[in-house]
Amino acid sequence: MKHIVSSALALALSSTAVFAQDALPQQDNEWFQAAQAELAKKAGRQPITNKAKNVIILIADGNGVGTNYATRLFDGQQKGGYGDEHVLPHEAFPYIALAKTYNTNAQTPDSAGTGTAMHTGVKTKAGVLGVDASLNRGDCSATEAASVANASEIYSAMGKSVGIVSTARLTHATPASVYAHSADRNFEADSNLPEGCDQKDIATQMLDAFEAGRLDLALGGGRRNFVLKRDGLVDEEGKAGRRNEEDLIARAKTLGIAYAWDDATAADLPLDGTPVIGLFESSHMKYEADRTGEPSLAEMTEMAIKSLQNNDKGYFLSIEAGRVDHANHAGNLARTVRDGVAFAEAVAKADELTNDEDTLIIVTADHEHAIAFQGYAGRGSNILGLSRQINPNGTEALDEPNLAQDGKPYTTAGFLNGGGAILTEDQDWFGTRPQITEEEATDIDYVQQALIPMSSETHSGEDVAIYAKGPWAHLIDGTVEQNYIFHVMHHAATAE
Repeated sequence: MKHIVSSALALALSSTAVFAQDALPQQDNEWFQAAQAELAKKAGRQPITNKAKNVIILIADGNGVGTNYATRLFDGQQKGGYGDEHVLPHEAFPYIALAKTYNTNAQTPDSAGTGTAMHTGVKTKAGVLGVDASLNRGDCSATEAASVANASEIYSAMGKSVGIVSTARLTHATPASVYAHSADRNFEADSNLPEGCDQKDIATQMLDAFEAGRLDLALGGGRRNFVLKRDGLVDEEGKAGRRNEEDLIARAKTLGIAYAWDDATAADLPLDGTPVIGLFESSHMKYEADRTGEPSLAEMTEMAIKSLQNNDKGYFLSIEAGRVDHANHAGNLARTVRDGVAFAEAVAKADELTNDEDTLIIVTADHEHAIAFQGYAGRGSNILGLSRQINPNGTEALDEPNLAQDGKPYTTAGFLNGGGAILTEDQDWFGTRPQITEEEATDIDYVQQALIPMSSETHSGEDVAIYAKGPWAHLIDGTVEQNYIFHVMHHAATAE
């Protein structure tokens, strides 16, 4: 047997040698040449092992591999291509890995647990912030004993500035995991605290972090959690607050923190290192498709970097595209991918404004959603539209849609569950798929068809991608636990 195997190996090596000496018949093929160019680029790659002065993590909430794929197709198609050949800014980063996203008690994760993993280095339970898994969700009495050091505490202790940017509420799970310790992610304002709970609400913890010098910049939504809820008292946009005690915006101003509430006031913010808070909506910021009167994620990213870079010791910056997740929950892929493109623009802006030699940039997601790609779509099928038939005699898909066994067309992408479920309660959870046109499917408000009826589409538990560039980015490799991301960032910032 050994002789037979050795002979086969020798023949294979001999054949390889022949092809190595003589031109392969496909050498002029464009795909072959593109792969050769990619190989040459990667073969010459050298890791950067400088200490990272700056660390930036960009998290598109809910932007797993599938959602990222949908965004790639949409962005590429909007730019005149088929979509699948398109490359998003983070997809060009030199290093990539997969992260396992589960929480310690949840196969399908929650963003508080995943945010804590990335910002503290330990996995924990679903729904808790800045604490380890010894705490049972909601047990305020255990918060202090279970607390672990978070990013705001760790990087400020190095003398670095710390910033958070999010299109969600700044007290929401992912941004709050940078600075807060809470027995429940929902304790955003003091009115959310249960009777007898002695921990501080998350919004108060954010102001405490500013006052202690652990946080220097915060831009996002969530104004209602900083404003008092008293008769006749409203914010700049006429919306009521949710606080029982202490107007935190007034407190911020007494601390010398510059404050903005819309795009006009944001344009006047000092970017000289003065502490900055921007609260651009009462709750979450608008979807990118609907954005008016507030800065984009890329604009907030630029403001943050220009402000934080005034510190000679560098900075840590966490940036979240929170509304990718919310549009997925709504089953509304049209808004999901537009917020995905806005996130990609923020990645490009962060890359443009920094230097690979001193800034580690990591791009990832906290989890994926129950998105699905169905049928055999020909190239160029609109990612938001109907799946079109493969063209056997060319490249671009035929105009004819693919049909299911019910004789009706279906969209290129859908969800396994959500508000677009074809099963309805008024028919005793039975249903038939409605007929759908390309015009209907590509409408900005269209909710994708789904199978399992849910009031809100759910997360899913599969791995998400991690993209990296800059100092020690080569440590992003293989399939890793999600909390490993923290350890790469910390190592890069402390390496000698």
